[in-house]
Amino acid sequence: MHPQYPAHWEADVVLSDGGTAHVRPIRPDDADMLRSFYSRLSAESIYFRYFGPRPRLTDKDVVWFTNVDYDNRVALIATIGTEMVAVVRYDRVQPRDHAEVAFLVEDAHQGRGVAAVLMEHLRAAARERGIKTFIADVLPGNHRMMGLFRQAGYTAQSQFEDGVVRMTLDLSSTETALEVRLAREHRAEARSIARLLTPESVAVIGASREPGGIGQTVLRNLLAADFTGPVYPVHRHVRAVAGVRAYRSVSAIDGEVDLAVLAVPAEGVLELVEECAEKGVKGLVVVSSGFGETGPEGRARQEELVHIARAYGIRVVGPNCLGIANTDPAVRLNATLAATLPGRGRVGFFSQSGALGTALLQRVAQRGMGISTFVSAGNRADVSGNDLLQYWEEDPATDVILLYLESIGNPRKFTRLARRISRSKPIVVVKSRGVPGGHRAPVLALPDTALSSLFAQAGVIRVDDLVQLFDVAQLLAHQPLPAGPRVGVVGNSDALTLLAEEACAGAGLQPSAPVNLGARAGAAEFAEALRSVLPEVDAAVAIYMPPIPGDCREVAEALLEVARESGKPVLATFQGALGMPADLRVTDGPGDDSPQRGSIPSYPAPEEAVRALAHVVRYAQWRRQPPGTVPSVEGIDTAAAREIVAAALAGEGAAGEEREIDATALLACYGIQVWPAHVAADAEEAVAAAERIGWPVVVKSADPEDARRAGTVRIGLTEPAGVRQAYADLAALLGPGTPLAVQRMAPQPSVPTVVGVTQDRYFGGVVTFGLGEVTARLLGDQAYRLAPLTAEDAAGLVRSVRAAPLLFGEYGYQAVAVEALEDLLVRVGLLADVLPEVARMDLDQVLAGATGVAVLGARAVLRPVTALRPDVGPRRLS
Repeated sequence: MHPQYPAHWEADVVLSDGGTAHVRPIRPDDADMLRSFYSRLSAESIYFRYFGPRPRLTDKDVVWFTNVDYDNRVALIATIGTEMVAVVRYDRVQPRDHAEVAFLVEDAHQGRGVAAVLMEHLRAAARERGIKTFIADVLPGNHRMMGLFRQAGYTAQSQFEDGVVRMTLDLSSTETALEVRLAREHRAEARSIARLLTPESVAVIGASREPGGIGQTVLRNLLAADFTGPVYPVHRHVRAVAGVRAYRSVSAIDGEVDLAVLAVPAEGVLELVEECAEKGVKGLVVVSSGFGETGPEGRARQEELVHIARAYGIRVVGPNCLGIANTDPAVRLNATLAATLPGRGRVGFFSQSGALGTALLQRVAQRGMGISTFVSAGNRADVSGNDLLQYWEEDPATDVILLYLESIGNPRKFTRLARRISRSKPIVVVKSRGVPGGHRAPVLALPDTALSSLFAQAGVIRVDDLVQLFDVAQLLAHQPLPAGPRVGVVGNSDALTLLAEEACAGAGLQPSAPVNLGARAGAAEFAEALRSVLPEVDAAVAIYMPPIPGDCREVAEALLEVARESGKPVLATFQGALGMPADLRVTDGPGDDSPQRGSIPSYPAPEEAVRALAHVVRYAQWRRQPPGTVPSVEGIDTAAAREIVAAALAGEGAAGEEREIDATALLACYGIQVWPAHVAADAEEAVAAAERIGWPVVVKSADPEDARRAGTVRIGLTEPAGVRQAYADLAALLGPGTPLAVQRMAPQPSVPTVVGVTQDRYFGGVVTFGLGEVTARLLGDQAYRLAPLTAEDAAGLVRSVRAAPLLFGEYGYQAVAVEALEDLLVRVGLLADVLPEVARMDLDQVLAGATGVAVLGARAVLRPVTALRPDVGPRRLS
């Protein structure tokens, strides 16, 4: 990496048409690249940049443009392959927080969003160097440049006499600038996946005649699916594979190639990537193994694969993956190793596991479910679940999103996307607890329980296993969302209806009294019972177990008719069958056996049906809640808080290291008052402190770790003798030399709680909450939310812990001022979001009483920020 500029100034980026480019600062050794770039520019592009003809660059010009100091003068270039395609630069002017900015984009690459993404990166670099305002002089006829500047937030300030328009941009972050950046990112990433999943031609490289070979398998699956475009087998030594003409190389193919599937030994992949790039291939699916999953050598090969592909504008699925599929009749793509592909459906499916992929697709097909598109990412070297989320959000053929995740490349981005997408399309996730060695993925500092909490905050339905994944998917794909938790149970088996009722109660649903129709009940009885139950409930479970196996068509038709009339979700345990019997399916038309909206999902046992329903009820409840906004609260002084953090990190012995501080002053900047605790060297000092602060008081250990142990606090002390006795008791219990403190006693009764902050490198600030009692601590009864918190997040955080009923007046406790507790959490969330230097912070304890909260102690660990979170700053591929 060049020594004069920060490493994070380099990035791979997705352009607006779905291609990729590399962004980096210009260097002196780019002189020849700059000359070549300039020679390809049109006269019009040069005129708009320099306000006059400039047919060539002099040697002096080249030296000036390629030698910058990365402070007063910064230039960023975009490269594709070995060519420079765009350059953007700023030059600092007076006043020193202003800079002039200009850019040039090669004519062949204009309209691809290159300038927009370069401007994002230049803006970020300029802010790091203390520049607050950009100035750009633009000719009035340069509509493309003026349009780009206006989209970025520039305003036209004045027009000179010579007809040049001066535009200025305040570089401070605004909501509008953020929205523009995220919208561009969304469109670009969605298009990059669309290019992969809707190719007009496919080449299979490594397609041999060997029976059962990987390449031949992919080729035969493409042909069997009746792919709508040409398929080109590529093999150096054969003339045809599976009756299709073969080519010796990709470059020998006489037509264009959109997608290439690589099924060759890992050692030969890198050379083929460059050949595909020269051919103009837009996407690669690397099914070959021998990469990151094999150790250091394989990981290095995998990183080089991604580096080469992105440099040439190519997205990569894999390596070590099963492949990709699209059931759209206009595409019919099965570029996978799975011979059996489910029919057309409304479910998008992403799986990181290549080994599990075939089995997963078989399970989908067994249940009668259909899919819209399928991607197996394998080692997830490039294309990730976040990319697919962006695509499926826009895809009208996808209503439900299924994810099997072994790692999350950019967790904060995932939660941001999921929170938005879940408002319109449910996301169901199985997340394994381990991370395979081949994945380009961060190791998260948070426990798995925290991940579940953050999924819930984003509306993601997290399930425990693959069976539940498909159970929930069946319900979401084919039935409407329930309006509430009330469930009716209708069946012809007393034992099974009772099991269903008990399962509902155990899952937090509200079952009505089950209706048992008896073993001989037929279609008419089931229809009548279901019609009578549905008006009083939000969903129903129908259980039909015929005493004598036979044709159950009439019962199936009756259930289906009533369910469709009601507009409410109906689930079934129909003959103990897994998946939906054909009689319960609604299809698009003749020849389509994939069930559509209105079909009734069937489960082998009522407990499984209820478990799926419970997940969907919680999701529907989340979706009904307003998205919420981060509240605007009074008493916030972020500038003062930054000064406290900077001073602490610059203090003696703190440079570059963690430093623990008393967080009282820091929290005061966010309107949170910590009750002072007065350390006393002996019993008489303790008495004097009590006299000063007023009775009653408590005596406790001044060490926060000791204070968490049972029996280390003496409360309700109202006179000197009690303080002396408490001091002596604790000194004997904790040992000589242990510092003891006197503190004003909080109003009683109150419930002890603990509030904390954890700064995860990838998630950012995370707020934790739990009760402070010893039992709750031992059970790990904590909940988590991503900072900053909306009012709804804070309310959900309080209610998420299992011991939450103690805060609401249950089990003999007095109800506390929950609103004050939620306000505290919002304030802590604001601190956690804007001060990434606060690595950890504990407010321990926070006593919640009937009239408010009292923070009795707070410690923070500060740590210098050495790397930006992946979602902070301009767009980049992680």
